[in-house]
Amino acid sequence: MCGIVGYIGNKKATDVLVDGLSKLEYRGYDSAGVAVFDEEEIKVRKYKGRMAVLEEHLKEEDLKGTIGIGHTRWATHGEPSDRNSHPHTNVSGSIALIHNGIIENYMKLKEWLIETNGDHFKSETDSEVIAHLIDYYYKGDLLDAVYKAIEKMEGAYAIGVICKDEPDKIVAVRKDSPLIVGLGENENFIASDIPALLKYTRDMYLIENDEVVLLTKEGVIIFNELRQEVKRDVFKVTWNAEAAEKEGYEHFMMKEINEQPKGIHDTLHRRLDKDDHIVLDGIQLTKEDLDKINKVYIVACGTAYNAGLVGKYAIEKFAKIPVDVEVASEFRYKEPFIDDKTLFIAVSQSGETLDTLAALREAKRKGARVLSVVNVVGSSVSRESDDVFYTWAGPEIAVASTKAYTTQLVSMYLIALHMATTKGSLEEAEYKKIITELKSMPDKVQKILDDTKNIQQIADENFNHENAFYIGRGIDVNVAYEGSLKLKEISYIHSEAIAAGELKHGTIALIEEGRMVVALATQDRLYQKMLSNIQEVRARGAYVIAVAKEGNKEIEKVADKVIYIPDTMDELTPILSVVPLQIFSYYIAVARGCDVDKPKNLAKSVTVE
Repeated sequence: MCGIVGYIGNKKATDVLVDGLSKLEYRGYDSAGVAVFDEEEIKVRKYKGRMAVLEEHLKEEDLKGTIGIGHTRWATHGEPSDRNSHPHTNVSGSIALIHNGIIENYMKLKEWLIETNGDHFKSETDSEVIAHLIDYYYKGDLLDAVYKAIEKMEGAYAIGVICKDEPDKIVAVRKDSPLIVGLGENENFIASDIPALLKYTRDMYLIENDEVVLLTKEGVIIFNELRQEVKRDVFKVTWNAEAAEKEGYEHFMMKEINEQPKGIHDTLHRRLDKDDHIVLDGIQLTKEDLDKINKVYIVACGTAYNAGLVGKYAIEKFAKIPVDVEVASEFRYKEPFIDDKTLFIAVSQSGETLDTLAALREAKRKGARVLSVVNVVGSSVSRESDDVFYTWAGPEIAVASTKAYTTQLVSMYLIALHMATTKGSLEEAEYKKIITELKSMPDKVQKILDDTKNIQQIADENFNHENAFYIGRGIDVNVAYEGSLKLKEISYIHSEAIAAGELKHGTIALIEEGRMVVALATQDRLYQKMLSNIQEVRARGAYVIAVAKEGNKEIEKVADKVIYIPDTMDELTPILSVVPLQIFSYYIAVARGCDVDKPKNLAKSVTVE
């Protein structure tokens, strides 16, 4: 959600802060601000709106300070406004703070501070309470005051604090929200995510939960919750900053859609040896381990959840192990049957999704073995898992996930196939057939990407719809969920996905003249049944856009428009069928004039519950 950046060194702080925050715009935000120690005081400048608004105001005033903190806010407590924007200060303005997360007991703390200290609050936010709380405990030692404040705080937070009376330091804390530290020559940094700092350094510390960091120009000290110094290896970032640039594409989303062949290839081939056997590196899932497992949970949110639905299909079909797929935000409020015979698979692009992290911790507490599928090396989910399967999608900047989804699919197939071959539940000939077909996927996805004119034309003819339905049978319905999600999140069209066989059990009442229906018909054994379902909605006036395999021309008789994907085995169609749905949603959103990369109210990394 929110993005945070902090700097201490010899450079002009506002330049570093603005540049870093601009690299975090993908996280989603509705306001931006900075606090800089300049000419013996902390000067706060913060405004509702995009980064451009903040930059325009900063041009009018030359803040020369070399220590500062910056923030892009996604509203949780209080409407988007100048006064609710970060940074926040104490009453006198001597302490300034940025915060990513939610303080769950902020009302209790606020009432206590008003009653005990007579504090006056300027905003509606939970974050302002932290600045007042630190001020309450401040007796000349900022680090000590921060420690005392966080003892009283409940919730999730990554915070950065500066103080007028100690202008040579930044104090930062991490609890359940992402925080990294960048290391430079006579300068140091904090941020929510690596792209914010790549212009300045590739040497990072990945901060763990409940750690407090003291930054000066000269160095960085990490402390644990007992105020003991912690030694930490430097994490060296190996990918290039250029990977996060648009490279000539109008939007990051289209760039990332076109990067899917490479992501699929890299995710697959990094896990295959020269004989096409799956190699899981440090992941040890032996036959004895798998014989012990009697239940698999796949837990995720949003697009990752949709990938998990395909993962369930693959694991149950190939490995013959029962799988439940759960929405992470609901998982820990149920009473899941978890013990040491459970394999818990967490799926997360960022590896920082708070709901998924909380579910993971609950599963570990109950004795489950945790395997995570993540895209970000060193992320919280990866660090807290027993085993990690990294996708190789590369940096994904657009809020709407595309290449992360397809690489997650490949990862789930590989995990399922490894389980199956280890258990002996899949014949060698069938395994080789599937692997051969998986290896053809990059070229087949590229074939779709090389000719998108038909998809763009269909989108241009249908962007004015305000409601849509996605239907499919078998594994197609799982892809329908993802296609529907893509449409609604970037074009703001109301969209619903449903198993086609369920239409007559209620939903078909909503099918009327001109209603847009996207029908997936890629499963050979269910193809004729899908044709019947398409005829059902057409008979009620629906406008049907179908997705089918090349060669299945019969569908043209019942659909208004058809998008073809290359032929493949039924089990692997999701890797292909989702791509035209991504492209369709993209062109619909462009035609509607939407902010494709940063849709309203959404964020790339959801770090609040």
